[in-house]
Amino acid sequence: MRRFIDCFAAQAITAANNNIECRKTFSNLQAMFGGSSPGALAARFASLAQKWIADGPAERAERARRKLLAAIGSNEPCTLGEVAARAGRGAPAVSRSVDSLVRAGLVERLQDPDNRRRLQLSLTPRGREELADQPASGSGVAIRFERLAHSELRAIERAIEILERST
Repeated sequence: MRRFIDCFAAQAITAANNNIECRKTFSNLQAMFGGSSPGALAARFASLAQKWIADGPAERAERARRKLLAAIGSNEPCTLGEVAARAGRGAPAVSRSVDSLVRAGLVERLQDPDNRRRLQLSLTPRGREELADQPASGSGVAIRFERLAHSELRAIERAIEILERST
């Protein structure tokens, strides 16, 4: 059977060098007969991860927003420079982002009692609530996992354990 798969692969590559359907068929045949290569498994895993985990502009913006809220909330009141250092971004970019957080009512600017020229940043009660709320990023995966049988969940758990060991 392995020889059949190898022969099919050679013919598919020769017949249609970049034909996606042939590559998909080859990957499916390999998986059917238990002969997936590490490269094929990696490609299938990456494809599945992209489908399951949303990572568009809205998700990235939400993560950046939460990161800024956490940077401000971890050491209140703090200056813009301190927030930029904690967030790992430049002060001009952080300043624009903080402006939007202030407009959204999540952060407030306070006068520094020791230095009138310096402003301090602090979370509003609404900002604290938003930071305390769990992000919904993993909910799609959780919903999909709820549909699986216990044995399937155990197989996924085992695969995750193996992947964690290899890092």
